[in-house]
Order: sequence, then structure tokens, then C-alpha cells
Amino acid sequence: MKYISLCPSNTELLHYLDLIPNVAGVDDFSDWPDTIKELPRLGPDLNINMDKLESLKPDLVFASLSVPGMEKNIEELNMRNIPYVIVPNPRTLKEVADAIRFVGRESGRTEKAEELAEKFNEILHQYESISREINYTYSIYWEWWPKPVFTPGHHNWLTEISRLAGGENVFSDKETESVQTEWTDVLKRDPDVVAVVWVGVQQSKVNKNVILKRPGWNDMNAIKYKRLFVLDEPLFCRPSPRLLLGLSKLASILHPEKYPLYTGEDLLLK
Repeated sequence: MKYISLCPSNTELLHYLDLIPNVAGVDDFSDWPDTIKELPRLGPDLNINMDKLESLKPDLVFASLSVPGMEKNIEELNMRNIPYVIVPNPRTLKEVADAIRFVGRESGRTEKAEELAEKFNEILHQYESISREINYTYSIYWEWWPKPVFTPGHHNWLTEISRLAGGENVFSDKETESVQTEWTDVLKRDPDVVAVVWVGVQQSKVNKNVILKRPGWNDMNAIKYKRLFVLDEPLFCRPSPRLLLGLSKLASILHPEKYPLYTGEDLLLK
């Protein structure tokens, strides 16, 4: 079978199922694993080169509707009679495990997918158990984008990751997936931790000084106590099993005395 992936999280799911050798092409934003570097690139997820995609003669395209505008890809695939499936867009960590199972079913790797999903949930249970032993939880402000300010609300896996790591999303009171707010509102909430994961921006490209210059922010607890962290965005902003690496990273930062130290080792692939 010859597969194509149209977004990074789908590519990562295929890797966890040992299917990268079957992948014939990927979108421009897919950057992991390293073994995809030589694969044909089909353009950004909102502007896929469908002529190039069709020329690769895929048996199945793993598409997505996680970003507004991706509907155009589905319309084109339908018009050209190219076989595809839409991978469900997870909002919770449990739904990431469900996405593993979905891709496994569609690719004939049901047994492998079930093993991975069970292992994924076992790791979550381990962190859940440790989180119950935490006496002090840090309030966390997650910054997805600086201007306008976007941050996750209650219905988002980063709220779950915060809790499992011994913290609390400072915007978890907002019953939505994403919140558009202002720097002044963040300042009023006075988080203990600022976690910067600008979507689509490499960790090395984020300038901390831009954040430190915001009016009044030097009086914020997170800044006063040097808890401003620029994190690796792919480990926190993509609905793939790599979110476990993000969880491990955050937990070892917040409560190193309770959680295993972050080594970068992917426990799901161990």
C-alpha cells in the first residue's frame, strides 16, 4: 500500500505504526521522523499541490480537517476520485489514543495500533497517579500566539497535560478549545509559569526579550521567579503520541522531585 499524509500529526501517527516505508509523500510542515526528509513535498496543508499528489498514485490519503480551509483538500480528492480517509481531530489525550486506533484500522495495523493505544493510556495513568501526590500545583499560561494573544481553554489537551504534570491551565475556566485574550488579562491572572509554544515557530526562533518587554509583566510571578519557558512546539501543539514527550518535559520542569527526569526518550517506542 502507498500512503500520503497531509498534515504533521498524521505523518507522526504513521511513523508510530511503522508505516513510513509505505509513505509516498507528505505536506511541507511534516518534519518528524528524520526518515521523511527525502520524501516528495506536496505543499503546505492549506495549499496542497493536487496534481503532484495525484501523480504519486496513492492507495490511500490520510487527510485532516484540523485547520479551517482544509475542506478544499477534501473537495479536490473527491473530484479526482482519490481514495482518502479523514483522521479525527483529537481534543483530548484519550482521543489521541483513538486516533492511533483509527489509523491502525485504515492501514491494516489494528493489532499494532491497539498495543500502542493501550501503552499510551498506561503512561497517562502513571502520570495521573503521580499528579495525585502533588501538594502544590503551578498555574500555567500557555501562549500559542503573541499578537493577537491565543491560548488554550478548558477543552484542550494542554489543560490535561498541565494537570497531569502538576499544574493548572490559568485559562481552564474558559469553556472552549481556544481563547483570544489580551496581555493585560494574562497579567491579572498572574500565572506561576509562562509556557511559550508559538504554533509553527521553531523554539530557537522565539525571542524571550519580546515577552519580557510587555507592560507590567516583570511584576508577574512567572517572570519574577524566572519561570518563563520556551518549549518545543511540536511536542505540545500536534495531536500525536508525541504529546507524551511534552507531558514528560513539562512534569520534569515543574516537579523534578516527583516525576522522572526528562530524557527525550519516547516511552511509546521503547
